[in-house]
Amino acid sequence: MENNTLETCTKILKHAKNIVVLTGAGISTESGIKDFRSQTGIYEHAPEYILSLDYFYKHPKEFYQFAIENLYHPDAVPNKGHQILAKWEAEGRVGSIITQNIDGLHQKAGSKNVIEFHGTIKTATCQNCGKRYSTSEMINRIETLEDFYLCNHCETKRKEDRFIKPDVVLFGDTGEWFTMEGFNHILNLIRGADCLLVLGTSLKVTPFSTFPQYKSAGVPIIIINKGDTPYDFAPNTFVIQESIGSTLTRIVF
Repeated sequence: MENNTLETCTKILKHAKNIVVLTGAGISTESGIKDFRSQTGIYEHAPEYILSLDYFYKHPKEFYQFAIENLYHPDAVPNKGHQILAKWEAEGRVGSIITQNIDGLHQKAGSKNVIEFHGTIKTATCQNCGKRYSTSEMINRIETLEDFYLCNHCETKRKEDRFIKPDVVLFGDTGEWFTMEGFNHILNLIRGADCLLVLGTSLKVTPFSTFPQYKSAGVPIIIINKGDTPYDFAPNTFVIQESIGSTLTRIVF
């Protein structure tokens, strides 16, 4: 890392009053959670299709087995990066965190203004009656019921109407933030930022990848990510390709 880049980023963050943070899998890998697209990521051993809505409805038992084994990490703890963001939020520097992650580690660290753009693995919901189950409840159902993925609180008898789906956004799915109202809320948050801090995401998955385009003119982007992103050479953008936790630790106000 070039010291002048770190110094510049420190000055920007020190004087910012409304930092909006975009986070991806790279911040959670430092808590021992696998990412998706790296050489050691989940998709190296399984096709993307397994996390699609189509696969879920066709193979619910196999889907749940994969999701519990690969996406559910109840014992994971926040790392230094999560903790620093929570501290900055408490100090009034971070206004919002918009995350692709479904692990809930930002909230575990103490952050409150978190938008889980791709949902959460902590709960699952009946697609008919809306009854919500915790993932621990679903694990118990898996161990005790043959058709554990079917809600037994619904009046409907049609099997295909009673599926209990994890509250994560799958390929071919639409989450709560994919509505016009939800999307506009996020864009307004980004337009109001005086610094955009991007942590641990390649910014290559739409529509999340489009968010930096909506920042106000002249607002700096700081990207801390071990891989390249499409925004690395954008004007007023500062890139550090190193560990998030160790980098944020070196930014002292």
